[in-house]
Amino acid sequence: MSLVAGRGPLGRDRAGRFTPHVAGDLVYIEPHRRRVQAVKDGRTVIDTEAALMVHRRGQPLSYAFAAEEISDLPGTPVPEAPGYVVVPWEAVDTWLEEGRRLVHYPPNPYHRVDCRPTSRHLRVDIAGTTLVDTADTVILFETALEPRLYVSPALVRTDLLIPSDTSSYCNYKGYATWFDAAVGDTVIADVAWSYDDPLPESQPIKGMVSFDETRVDVRAELPELRETVF
Repeated sequence: MSLVAGRGPLGRDRAGRFTPHVAGDLVYIEPHRRRVQAVKDGRTVIDTEAALMVHRRGQPLSYAFAAEEISDLPGTPVPEAPGYVVVPWEAVDTWLEEGRRLVHYPPNPYHRVDCRPTSRHLRVDIAGTTLVDTADTVILFETALEPRLYVSPALVRTDLLIPSDTSSYCNYKGYATWFDAAVGDTVIADVAWSYDDPLPESQPIKGMVSFDETRVDVRAELPELRETVF
């Protein structure tokens, strides 16, 4: 989703600008030179190295397949690629790309995760209690998203965190475990998360904790977003 989401070049809130100016929505379609398979009821119903990848603003990243390759699966025609259709993600049981099982949507070849040790300061407070206050952090840069700080659990008041029933998945970081915070009589749901077994590109944040600034008071020393002038 990186090209069309957040501040990506095809998104609604672009970090930069096109020269010459480009107005309106753009759809970007490209050959996807990876083996894509779909399995339904134990049977492989798509197996191709000739898929297209469709980047369309306001919609999840999607594969497009030649209509003759999708068997009896439902498909929505791609106006910009005659003869190709998009198969609904939920129409099959399992999607695979080069043997890796996918969740939610295809991985984006333009999406990158960089994790760097840093001395950027992070402080988190809940109900007058400080959960973390340190400059020993890792900053995670992720394409089209805001940078985020992670911290070792050894520097966190983990005695105030309780594993919640919430879990989430990222195609670039893996499955996240979430935590509620309990400070005295105050309980706030899903204030933090951690990746216990992240995907290879996100190994530097394995077991580390990050906090949701919409739920608790987070003061993070992050790079300022400056308007590009040129």
